[in-house]
Amino acid sequence: MRKLAIYHLETLLWIARLGTFRAAAERLGTTQPAISARVREIEQQLGIALFRREGRGVVLTARGRQLVQDCEPLLAGFERALLAAGDLAGARGVVRLGAGEIAAASCLPGFVADVSRDLPGVTLEIDLDLTARMLQHLLGGTRDLVFLAGPVASPGVQTAPIGEVGLVWLAAPATIAAGGFNQPLPVWSVGAHSPIHQVLLAELADGLPHRSVNVCNNVQTMIGIVAGGAGAALFPETMVRGALAAGLLAEAHPSPRRRIAFEAAIRSGEQDPLILEMFHRAAALRIDGSG
Repeated sequence: MRKLAIYHLETLLWIARLGTFRAAAERLGTTQPAISARVREIEQQLGIALFRREGRGVVLTARGRQLVQDCEPLLAGFERALLAAGDLAGARGVVRLGAGEIAAASCLPGFVADVSRDLPGVTLEIDLDLTARMLQHLLGGTRDLVFLAGPVASPGVQTAPIGEVGLVWLAAPATIAAGGFNQPLPVWSVGAHSPIHQVLLAELADGLPHRSVNVCNNVQTMIGIVAGGAGAALFPETMVRGALAAGLLAEAHPSPRRRIAFEAAIRSGEQDPLILEMFHRAAALRIDGSG
């Protein structure tokens, strides 16, 4: 009977974290049959059942939970020792990042460039999404590190602040010349679950005239819509500097006092040394919120 190896323990831990053999296979870059075979090898070696089926997923048995609790710090310590011995340069693995459009356009490019230079063995998978969905993916284990609008209040998440972004009301110069908000305008906002949308609703509730509230989940597309004369929008200031400088947009109303905080986040209790190193690097980033 073949002996247990590090990859057996890694497989066990990722199934426990993600809840399905399929998710663990995707995370480890292998197939579901290979994951099933590894689990059988562990169970045959130890003579115990580690998982039981529950709906579409699996849950650990009592002895399986104990094995995970005992092995997780051992595997993390082994990985830390390897990283320390190689001064991190030899670190390998796939890290799944999530980011909103604002972070993707500001601090993320520099972060990726630094990781590519310092950790050449690390592969990054980047997904752009809204804050609410990114948080779900992080808690579900399908993202390792996310950059999102905060503040985030969740016992399952550890965060680090990376700065704030101001918001500005903008419209096309022709729209402003025609009276701007002196007449009810269509207003545009990013997704309804975004903190920016909540600020917009508060502004409208304070009496800002408007004809309708329209939603577009892509800021660059919204810039084109508003520059074309289709109303006004509340934009993150970092995303519209070029359009302002080019004269495509102009200030249509005083800016809100509230600014949007951004945070880097990982799961609470994360022990993977590579993810912790990435989080440490992310915590040093700063969203460019000047202006």
